[in-house]
Amino acid sequence: MTACKLVGKLFPTMKSIGGADSSKKAEKATAKAAEAAVSETKAEEKIDFSNVKIEPLFEEMVDFDTFSKSDFRAVKIKACEAVPKSDKLLKFVLDDGTDTDRVILSGIHEYYEPEELIGKTAIAIVNLPPRKMMGIASCGMLISAVHEVDGKEGLNLLMVDDRIPAGAKLY
Repeated sequence: MTACKLVGKLFPTMKSIGGADSSKKAEKATAKAAEAAVSETKAEEKIDFSNVKIEPLFEEMVDFDTFSKSDFRAVKIKACEAVPKSDKLLKFVLDDGTDTDRVILSGIHEYYEPEELIGKTAIAIVNLPPRKMMGIASCGMLISAVHEVDGKEGLNLLMVDDRIPAGAKLY
């Protein structure tokens, strides 16, 4: 067994030493490890939550049978565009794991530009009755986290790892 030194740490491996292109592979591995370390450092940066306010929890309880009727699914964002004549609405075309595209409208344009969301994996509740907005039927709701920072509303669309397949059910 040999050891590879990546970003100042030793990691045991089962790879043989030598070979025609082992130095190129080692350089690529070191570069990838360095990129991962930079990404990890950025992710570990502290966020100051001291000025953040969140809504209080509901006091009313929901029984399990009612909750279990909600169908939350992972959805892949295939297309996203601003809705004409609306400052707030974005129109999403989603892959929900069925053979039919799902359209959901969401009032999050203040927080996101359409092109930055294409290809992402989000969470939606898919068994709400269709609701027309600006003449377009919205078939579900994307899930977001809402909070207040220094008196201004903040919103984050709930996005998950892109390795989660479209249509995966959340429990």
